[in-house]
Amino acid sequence: MVARELLGKFLCRQQFGNRVPKCLMITEVEAYVGPQDKASHAHRGKTARNFPMFGEAGRWYVYFTYGMHWMLNIVAEPKDYPAAVLIRAVEGISGPARLTKKLKIDERFNNKKALPKIGLWIENRGFKIKKHKIKRLPRVGVDYAGKWAKKPLRFLLK
Repeated sequence: MVARELLGKFLCRQQFGNRVPKCLMITEVEAYVGPQDKASHAHRGKTARNFPMFGEAGRWYVYFTYGMHWMLNIVAEPKDYPAAVLIRAVEGISGPARLTKKLKIDERFNNKKALPKIGLWIENRGFKIKKHKIKRLPRVGVDYAGKWAKKPLRFLLK
């Protein structure tokens, strides 16, 4: 599962005017695993908001929620199979809204490839996270999703 594999990777943000990118280890994520997942934005099909989820893996899906927060997801499956991973925390920043605010991530990145040239990417620096160091829990804020609300699709470093 892509979500679990993102733990220990580095989310990198190159901001205009800074020569050195800020790279922070990903410490918490949530998986949204396809159209059958009732907590997924793709559950009811493709829309103007969720269309990046239906694109190729490795693209950002950035959306606005509660009228005030940006959420950062990476598309995780091949084109036309809508699955994505919400990045909930990185070292030193806990919570998906705090993460996007602190790193100045917004709609400019939506549907863009996760590459250094766009200023937002993921790096593998060779850290291997052992299974016993990963905690699995239900996702946050998806009580409406029935049995999908209880599935342990949230992964975090212990």
